[in-house]
Amino acid sequence: MNHSENSQFLGTEKIGKLMLKFSIPCVLSLLVSALYNIVDQIFIGNSELSTLGNAATGVVFPIFIIAQAFAWCFGDGCAAYLNICQGKKDTQSAHKAIGTGIIVTLFSSIVLMAIFFPLKTQLLTLFGASENSIGMAIEYFNINAFFYVRLQSALLRHCCLS
Repeated sequence: MNHSENSQFLGTEKIGKLMLKFSIPCVLSLLVSALYNIVDQIFIGNSELSTLGNAATGVVFPIFIIAQAFAWCFGDGCAAYLNICQGKKDTQSAHKAIGTGIIVTLFSSIVLMAIFFPLKTQLLTLFGASENSIGMAIEYFNINAFFYVRLQSALLRHCCLS
C-alpha cells in the first residue's frame, strides 16, 4: 500500500476496524514487556542470587519506570501531533515533529542519566535497597542506565509509528 492509499485508508475506514488493527500490536507489546519482567524475576529468584537478586532488581525498577514515563510522554505527544498533521495533510510539520521528538527524547535521556547516575545510591536506598542488596542494585542499575537512551528512542519510535 503506497502513502496515498494508506492515508485514504486511515481517513475512510471504520473507527472500530482501525482501533482493532492498531490496538492489537500495542497491547501485545505491553504484554510482552510485562511478561519480560515476570520471567526476569522468576529467573533471578531461582538462581543463586535468590531473594537478594529480586530485591536488587525490584529497587531499580521504579527508576526504570520513571525513564519509561518520559519516553511514553514524548512518544505519545509526538504521535498525537503526527495524527493532527496527517489530518491537515501537513507533511512538513510531521517531519519536524519526528525530528523534535527524537532530539527531546535524547536530551531527556541524557538529563535523566546525569541526575540518576550520581544519586544512584541515595535513590536506590529511597526505593528500599538494604545493606545486603545495595551492591547488586548498583550493579544492576549501572547496566540498565546505559540503555536509557535506547529505551527512550525505541518507545518514541513505537509511539510515533503505531
